[in-house]
Amino acid sequence: MTLNYMSSVWIACFLMGAAVLAGPGSPARIDGRLFASVLAGFAGVGLVLRPTIAQDQLWHGLCGLLGGLLAAMAYLQVTALGRAGEPEERVVFYFSLSGVVAGLLLALATTGLHAHSARGLGLLLAIGLLATAAQWMMTRAYAIGSTLAVAALQYMGIVYSFALGVWLFHDPVTASSLAGTGLILAAGLAATFLRTPSPVAGARLPPSPPLSTDR
Repeated sequence: MTLNYMSSVWIACFLMGAAVLAGPGSPARIDGRLFASVLAGFAGVGLVLRPTIAQDQLWHGLCGLLGGLLAAMAYLQVTALGRAGEPEERVVFYFSLSGVVAGLLLALATTGLHAHSARGLGLLLAIGLLATAAQWMMTRAYAIGSTLAVAALQYMGIVYSFALGVWLFHDPVTASSLAGTGLILAAGLAATFLRTPSPVAGARLPPSPPLSTDR
């Protein structure tokens, strides 16, 4: 999970690389303070999750690292689509459709389809609706907001998970987890205050005043 959350770090690295390649004075430059807030948030994730990896788990770790890299590429593509004027509903529709088809094919190739109870179908429907709503909001955030600020705020998922774990499963509260939570919150607040406003995708510029002519 820690390696998967590296997607925000990958996004920051990709944008930093693009800014370096574009050269000084390019509009592709990024705020180094936002870059630092992303790294600080990831450090907080490490403190909360405290990841360990054994020698026989290297392949699984590589898969997690690759998952974070692919997620970063997907987020940047979502950003590009939003800035190009693609409606969020269309992006989410095709994203969800692709996930359903991929999941169906994987289920048919492995365990096959299983019958569901009414309760199971209700829970599945609730998960689908909530996930779709969250995907729509994430797509819109990347389309109209500061990419690095949104990437830093993604770490808030760890804070919510930690709070739910303590509340529902009585997970232990340690000094490390509290420090990590505080670091994630600080990084999110810093990114929020440091973000640079981006034009809303598809927004129209105000009309220019008519030119005056002297006769």
